[in-house]
Amino acid sequence: KPGEQKHPKEPSPLQCMHLAVVACGDRLEETLIMLKSAVLFSNRRLCFHIFAEDSLKPEFEKKLKEWPSSYTKKFESNIYPITFSVGNAQEWKKLFKPCAAQRLFLPVILKDVDSLLYVDTDVLFLRPIDDIWHLLGEFNSTQLAAMAPEHEIPKIGWYSRFARHPYYGTTGVNSGVMLMNLTRIRSTHFKNSLIPGGLTWEEMLYPLYQKYKNYITWGDQDLLNIIFYFNPECLYVFPCQWNYRPDHCMYGSNCRGAEEEGVSILHGNRGVFHDDKQPTFKALYEVIRDFPFEDNLFQSLYYPLQSKFLDTVHTLCGRIPQVFLKQIEKTMKKVYENRVIVYLGANHRY
Repeated sequence: KPGEQKHPKEPSPLQCMHLAVVACGDRLEETLIMLKSAVLFSNRRLCFHIFAEDSLKPEFEKKLKEWPSSYTKKFESNIYPITFSVGNAQEWKKLFKPCAAQRLFLPVILKDVDSLLYVDTDVLFLRPIDDIWHLLGEFNSTQLAAMAPEHEIPKIGWYSRFARHPYYGTTGVNSGVMLMNLTRIRSTHFKNSLIPGGLTWEEMLYPLYQKYKNYITWGDQDLLNIIFYFNPECLYVFPCQWNYRPDHCMYGSNCRGAEEEGVSILHGNRGVFHDDKQPTFKALYEVIRDFPFEDNLFQSLYYPLQSKFLDTVHTLCGRIPQVFLKQIEKTMKKVYENRVIVYLGANHRY
């Protein structure tokens, strides 16, 4: 209500939630759609940390400035060049996908940032970032990062079947959505397979890569799995609805959290936002891409999405539309209430 004092424990809207992404090659549009999904639904202010090739920097600056002021006031953005503080830069750049290894260096580069959420470019937020940001408060005294399992079922998981290096837990973890307490990461000495004593994050990265480079398939994600294999007490594992991938539905539905709560963060790995292998994922990407910022969310986003989903019911992922729609519908209702009902209540007396 107007004039009411906020609860003292409520975070200030002025405090930034830090979101980091690494974009190289042809990932400009995909990254912008990810950032758009973040801004559409977030409550608190966002700070974007975009690591990009030099050629992409002016394009990012231009496109972000074109967004309407009602949205640009919700975030600030910083664009950084691709840099690697230790080892051979060319080797790091070629590790798995172009520039993906940059995420390993976020604690070293962003020295003034306490915590952040890293996501791959092929991610869409279907609910406020505020909700995953709150998980930082659930870390115990030793946890300094959070990721979701790579798979829910060991017998069909990649790591449990094929990995030739140590990995976390029974199925490994997926690093496409990674919540990080950078302050803790910078101050921790990690157990490792290199020397008997602990090493700092920066000291460990290149020697670890040198030791395992002939055995890793998924680049920096494999290195993170190796690190947390030796330091399992440092990792908080969040459920699959926070990093929902085609693997969670293309072999039959196997993410119980998404069945119960709906998908919170959609991860379109395997390129499924851009081909026809998983039309449910592509439909979500295209609807958010095409949504005019200041239109009505239900009319211009939710209803077109429902319509597109009718064409996907012949696929395994398309048979469970409620999994994809539940959270986004709930989120849009909240956005509507915040922007319309609360606004009217504050400005009109009845």
